Amino acid sequence: MKPVTLSTERLRLCAFTPEDTEAAYAACQDPDIQRWTTIPSPYGREHAEQFIQRMVPDGWRYDSEYTFAVRPRDDDTLLAAISLHHPRSGTWEVGYWTAKEHRGRGYMTEAVTAVARWAFTALDTIRLEWRAEVGNQGSRAVAEKAGMVVEGVLRAGLLNKDTVRDCWVGALLPSDVGLPGAYPYLPARTEPTWTEPAGTGTGAG
Repeated sequence: MKPVTLSTERLRLCAFTPEDTEAAYAACQDPDIQRWTTIPSPYGREHAEQFIQRMVPDGWRYDSEYTFAVRPRDDDTLLAAISLHHPRSGTWEVGYWTAKEHRGRGYMTEAVTAVARWAFTALDTIRLEWRAEVGNQGSRAVAEKAGMVVEGVLRAGLLNKDTVRDCWVGALLPSDVGLPGAYPYLPARTEPTWTEPAGTGTGAG
């Protein structure tokens, strides 16, 4: 797929360009981005160059990852990055970071919402997942504001910096944003809580 551009009320989500290298490098010096995301740490200029010149275009070329630069609608300032990755059985996973000086303004929630709608309408996505290491409250706040339902904790569900870590997992469905799904959805019925009948315990009375 060729890179596409998405627009929201305040933002333009579009392709990274070589001119973004310095801004991406600067943003990724933030200790929080290095701590909570899977980018290399320490993060060198060569990592930014590899990300923009090879990883991003290859992801689009091979339909393995769709990465957007998040900018204001009226200029080219790099505010954040967001991607869809790990495609499997109709599910994509969303990941993101926001430059420290641009946080707290709702930009990433707006971007996640736009990417979700694109995923459901253009990619026939059945389920959009979000994962973050347990404790990453900033990422969770964005996910929940975008409508994600946090479904639980996956033990050893995230590999980051050569260590597997527990992670939260959440999801957004087409119906959560008022869109029809690619397939009918039949939710599981809630099963009654099982209780052990009296007199069948396993203790040695």
